[in-house]
Amino acid sequence: MSASIEVKGLTKYFGQLLAVDHVSFEVEAGEIFGFLGPNGAGKTTTLRMLTDLTRPSEGSAKILGMDTVKDSLSVKAVIGIVPEASNVFLELTTEGNLTFTGALYGLRKKVRNERTDELISLFDLEPHRAKKGMELSLGLRRRLTIAMSLMHNPQVVFLDEPTSGLDVESSRLIREVFNDLHRKGVTTFLTTHNMEEANQLSHRVAVINDGRIIAIDTPELLKQAASESQSLEVAFDKDLDETGEKDLAALPCVGDVRLLGDKYHLVTSDPPCVLDSLYPFMAAHGLKPVSINTFGPSLEDVFVKLTAGREEVARDE
Repeated sequence: MSASIEVKGLTKYFGQLLAVDHVSFEVEAGEIFGFLGPNGAGKTTTLRMLTDLTRPSEGSAKILGMDTVKDSLSVKAVIGIVPEASNVFLELTTEGNLTFTGALYGLRKKVRNERTDELISLFDLEPHRAKKGMELSLGLRRRLTIAMSLMHNPQVVFLDEPTSGLDVESSRLIREVFNDLHRKGVTTFLTTHNMEEANQLSHRVAVINDGRIIAIDTPELLKQAASESQSLEVAFDKDLDETGEKDLAALPCVGDVRLLGDKYHLVTSDPPCVLDSLYPFMAAHGLKPVSINTFGPSLEDVFVKLTAGREEVARDE
């Protein structure tokens, strides 16, 4: 499978500030590629260089074999961009926003109209077809913004926090759309703070911190790096007293205990070990389990471990 995005030594200085530090990676055709990092890590600057909204200080990036600087117009013709802030035209209707976007990309009127109808149906915007952008809710504007980015059938789509602030229904719809685009061979570059979204959507994930790529792999393989962050969650039929909480924290293999709502969250590297000691603990305290669940490390656990580790190294240096 050939690479849709090729990045080599991509670097950006803002004065003396090194925002992106010689970043290199590839994104395969049809892949959904998650790009994660804390605030100020270089995510948005990298995204802006890939879409030629900011010129790199050093290095290069290619989209479908075209240089993002030398072939800027050709690149923009084959990519879709979804910015973090929805950029719909407030005075235009939903239909008007889509047809106007199609006109900007040079689509013929018949094609524009057909594509508009298709996207309105895909994003469930039919009841809002005649509403102006200013009349749409945040979630509907977000749907429309993404629909506009797909108007010209791009081969590569760049998403900056696509579901930020959206309700569950809108978020699920957008995830379904991009899974369908993947099946059609469209490449997606996703920056997000939503770890669960990245986990569900991404085939591979890159983690950037302090302008450098510190990890690239599949979500499941990255999770293996945080095996000590497994957990067991238990709810009892009655509340624990202070002694009970101390005894729970003292169980073998328990690294930390947190009360989350009506459940106790036990962090451990060995869930079976905790389970072996949990039942004698309940018998000693006259407790019955309402629910017991075990969880492997999450992508959020991996993210926290990787970025915290880098920060500690930086402080030592």
